[in-house]
Amino acid sequence: MLINDLKIHTAEVTQDVESALKRVLARGWYVLGPEMERFECSFAAYLGVSACKSVANGTDALELALRATGMRAGDVIATAANAGMYATTAVLAVGATPRFMDVALESSVVTPADVEQAIASGVKAVVVTHLYGLAVPDIGRIAALCRDARVALIEDCAQAHGALVGDKRVGSFGDIGCFSFYPTKNLGALGDGGAVVANVASFTEKVGQLRQYGWASKYTVSLAGARNSRLDEIQAAVLSELLPRLDGWNARRRQIANEYSSRILNSDVIVPPARGSEYVAHLFVVRSVHRDSLRAYLETCDIDSDVHYPIPDHRQPVFGDRFTDVILPNTERLATEVLTLPCYPEMSARDVNRVVEAVNAWRP
Repeated sequence: MLINDLKIHTAEVTQDVESALKRVLARGWYVLGPEMERFECSFAAYLGVSACKSVANGTDALELALRATGMRAGDVIATAANAGMYATTAVLAVGATPRFMDVALESSVVTPADVEQAIASGVKAVVVTHLYGLAVPDIGRIAALCRDARVALIEDCAQAHGALVGDKRVGSFGDIGCFSFYPTKNLGALGDGGAVVANVASFTEKVGQLRQYGWASKYTVSLAGARNSRLDEIQAAVLSELLPRLDGWNARRRQIANEYSSRILNSDVIVPPARGSEYVAHLFVVRSVHRDSLRAYLETCDIDSDVHYPIPDHRQPVFGDRFTDVILPNTERLATEVLTLPCYPEMSARDVNRVVEAVNAWRP
């Protein structure tokens, strides 16, 4: 059993995808066209934000968001260190220095206290990641802290499309929200894709220029740090067809996750609590001090698992000994304990039972 079976997922939407492809082929317009504009408007409306600018991938979204909010070489930008190095890669791409925040052990996401410490240290921006599909519970308070300190807040929503805090969706709290449409995401394209959303027109306008060479007008470059980063018409058309299905997919993911939470009873496995609409179950991640033993046992049961993520950013070899003095106890512990179990909308009751029974039967 796969962690995420894209073959089954795609089979269920084949008719929608074919309709999208036919529209694009019939029009003969493949870049920066009406399908892109349609999707950007629809996605912005879904999130409850003023504007959306699509880009080539989620990491470009993060980098261009940082540039649009004025980040530059030499700035210090806070980010969590347990989210796969993606935000850190964007920080490095603008020539800035990462300032790593620890996370709560129970939720794996940052807290207001973590952000307050980062702000007090003098950071110019904070990147908050809604990890595993869980909206950062205190994102409203974090946004207020950043606003009061005049520190830019960038939301990394790559794993949390549609997650709600109160009546607001993630991506609408900070200065800018960033999304990925990689195929395994809750809203995934047939290849790479990303988007930047905001309520401040100047930010999305800058991203619109930065994704297209920095042009103020054709062949007139007015912004530095730009590139060619565009969501093509085929991917935009596909995403427009799939967006209406997102809430239903999220509900099914959450149903599976909550069933795991209530039925996995192995005392050697820590499961997250059952959750509501703040969680869209992009990944269902358990913890165990005997993580590798559990993973090996699941493999004998023909059940795939994965580790998201095994190396904290501040311990990545690319940094050498640059951050050896940075100690993040919860982040470092989580890296040794987390294990991702299969969780995708097309899982059957039988599939869920197999995973539950296997985890409950395992002994370290």
